[in-house]
This record gives sequence, structure tokens and C-alpha cells, in this order.
Amino acid sequence: MAKEKQRIFEQTYANYLADIGQIDFLAKADLLGVVVVDGALVIPLFDQTYRLSGEGIVAEKGEELTTAGKVMLCKYVLTCPSELSEDEDILVTYREFRDSGPLTSYFTTNTNKTIESSFSGNISALKKKGLEIGGKLLTTDSYDVSLEFNAFPRIPIVLNFNDCDDLFPAVCSILYRASAEKFLDMECLAMTGTLLTGKLISG
Repeated sequence: MAKEKQRIFEQTYANYLADIGQIDFLAKADLLGVVVVDGALVIPLFDQTYRLSGEGIVAEKGEELTTAGKVMLCKYVLTCPSELSEDEDILVTYREFRDSGPLTSYFTTNTNKTIESSFSGNISALKKKGLEIGGKLLTTDSYDVSLEFNAFPRIPIVLNFNDCDDLFPAVCSILYRASAEKFLDMECLAMTGTLLTGKLISG
């Protein structure tokens, strides 16, 4: 099953790369919130930066991106709208996106629930790891921890966390701008959440 999924990602990446080669992808830089360097788009993805061109995707430094991650970067470029949305500041949960239904359970299990079980009773570790991977602490009276991350420049993610107490278990919520669905499809948007979770619980 894993090999088949990898094969699908590799084929999808090859197809997306071919599509990118057929368009003026550099013209999308401003709308994507990125810069152009030597004929490539320089795209931040959380705490790493990658160069995307018609020939492929390479890391600015550090580890190369997985094929699934490359699919996500390509989709960010290919789905880019022709103008920025006026509703971009409205925050919503993943399940509130129009086409999220089939993936909502997967998303919740691999993000919210995983973060809750990993950091219950240890909010200091959540803060520390969040800051290490480029998160910004937000001021709030409603949550024990509130962090903002940039999956992509136009796709910030807000993570709110209330720790467990004598009566209630830990609760985590992950919020996106409503406009995020105009930059990624639901599968790739879910992948931003699972990538963030993986970075938080690693090491």
C-alpha cells in the first residue's frame, strides 16, 4: 500500500511539473507571496525554503522534500488564484471547507488528536518546539498556548491548545484562513496539517 501511494505521488509530481513547464509560473510570484531568483520561485514551507522551476524542486539547504511535499508545492503554484481574496482574514477549521468531508476524520486523527496526546500536561514542550520550527506565539486569554505558523506565505495556520485539567482532557484546534482552499486542494491542505504535526512531535 505504501509503495502504491508513493508511485501515485511520483506520477502526480511528474504531471504537475509538466504543467508548470507550460505556464508562466514566475508571473505568479506576487500572488503567491514569494520571490524569483535565477528563474525559480523561492517558496518557504514552514521552516524550510525550496526553489521551484520547470526542472524540479530543490531545497535551499537541509533535507530534500519528500515527493508528497513536492506535490504540495506544485499544487500551491498551479492552484494560485488570479487575485487575492477579500475573505482571507476569516479563520475556519478544516472541516468547514466545502470539500473537506471525505478527509475530515483523517485530518482530525493525524493533527488535533495527535497533538493533544503528545503535549497533554506538557505545554512548555509545545511552546518550545513550536518556536523552534518558526512558530510565533500569539497573545490570548482564551487558550493556554496559541501559535501561528506559515505553511506557505498565503496559508498561515493558527494552532490553539488548552491543556488538560482535573475535569477536561487537552484540546487542540487548528485554523486556516478561508482563502486557503483557493491555493490548495483538500488533500494538500490536509497534508500541511500533518506536516506541521510531524514537525512538532519529531525529536
